[in-house]
Amino acid sequence: MAENRGSNKKTGGTYVEPGSGFTRDTRYIDTRITADGRDGYPVEPGRYRLVAARACPWANRAVIVRRLLGLEDALSLGLCGPTHDERSWTFDLDPGGVDPVLGIPRLQDAYFARFPGYDRGITVPAIVDVPTGEVVTNDYAQMTLDFSTEWTQYHRDGAPELYPERLRDEIDEVADAVYRDVNNGVYRCGFAGSQASYDQSFDRLFARLDQLEERLGTRRYLVGDSITEADVRLFTTLVRFDPVYHGHFKCNRNPLTAFPALWGYARDLFQTPGFGDTVDFVQIKQHYYLVHTDINPSRIVPRGPDLSNWLSPHGREVLGGRPFGDGTPPPPPRVAESVPPDHAPRRHSPNP
Repeated sequence: MAENRGSNKKTGGTYVEPGSGFTRDTRYIDTRITADGRDGYPVEPGRYRLVAARACPWANRAVIVRRLLGLEDALSLGLCGPTHDERSWTFDLDPGGVDPVLGIPRLQDAYFARFPGYDRGITVPAIVDVPTGEVVTNDYAQMTLDFSTEWTQYHRDGAPELYPERLRDEIDEVADAVYRDVNNGVYRCGFAGSQASYDQSFDRLFARLDQLEERLGTRRYLVGDSITEADVRLFTTLVRFDPVYHGHFKCNRNPLTAFPALWGYARDLFQTPGFGDTVDFVQIKQHYYLVHTDINPSRIVPRGPDLSNWLSPHGREVLGGRPFGDGTPPPPPRVAESVPPDHAPRRHSPNP
C-alpha cells in the first residue's frame, strides 16, 4: 500500500493490480511495548518515539489517542512529510530532512537497524526505541490499545477510558466491522483492478455506512455514552471522506455531508479537543493526489471541498453522552505539534 501503510512503492508508481481486487499486506511487526516488558520492551517514559504522518489515517489514530491520554511527556512524536518515495517515508519537514531525535532522514533506517533487508512496507505509525534506533512495532491496531492499557502509569489526570474492560467485546466487534468495510473498504474501492472488485467493495462500503448512519441516529457515540477506541478508528476515515475518498477513490454514491447522522457525528468529534486539532487537510490531500499517480497522473491537487462546514453546529448534544466520560478534555496541543492554521478549516468572515 501507499498512503495508509507507508508502502515502499515509488511515488508515481503503481497501486492498482489490473484484473484483481486490492489485498492489504497485514504482516506487521507484532512486538509490544508493555508494562511488564514481556517482549523485551518495557514502558519507559522518554525511551520511545512515535513516528507518524498527518496524511495517514492509521497514524492519525495513534496521534489522537496519544493526545487524548496525555502521553506527550512519555512518548515523543516525530512527523514525516505527506509524500514518500519507493524507499520510505521521510523526515522532510524537519531541518535538514533529519529527525532531530533519531538522527535519521528516512523511517526505513529504523526498520533496517532492527531487521536488515526488511522487505515489507516501511509503514507509519511506528514506534522506535531511541537508544538503539530500532523500530519496535508498526502494529497500528494493537498500538493504540496498548496506549490505553499498558501506558496507564503515564496517562494525564482526567484521561478518558478509551478501551474500558466492560465494553471491550462490543468495541472490538464494531471496530472490526468498521475496519473491514470502511477503513479498508475505501482502499478496496480506490485500488480495485477490475470493475467487479470495485463494485463489490463499493456496495460493502455504503452498506456499512448506511448501517452506521442508522446506529448513530439514536446514539452520540458508537459504543457506550462516551468516546472510545471505536470512535477514533471511524473518525480518521470519515474526516478524509469528502476531501479524498469520494472523488479520488471513487467512493461517490454520496458525500459524507449527505448522511445526516454520520456528518453530525464527524463534526461532533472534529470539534472535540484531541480530534480536529490533529487533522491537516493540506497534507492529507497532498499525499493522496501526489503519491497515487496511476490514479491521478496529473498530480493536480484539488482546491476543494470547502472545509468551513466542519466548524458548523452539529446538534449532537441532544443525544446525551459525555465525550470524556468521567475524564476531562486534553489541553491544547503543544505549539511544536500544532497543525498550521492555514491547513485547518476556517470560518468564513462575514461580509463587510
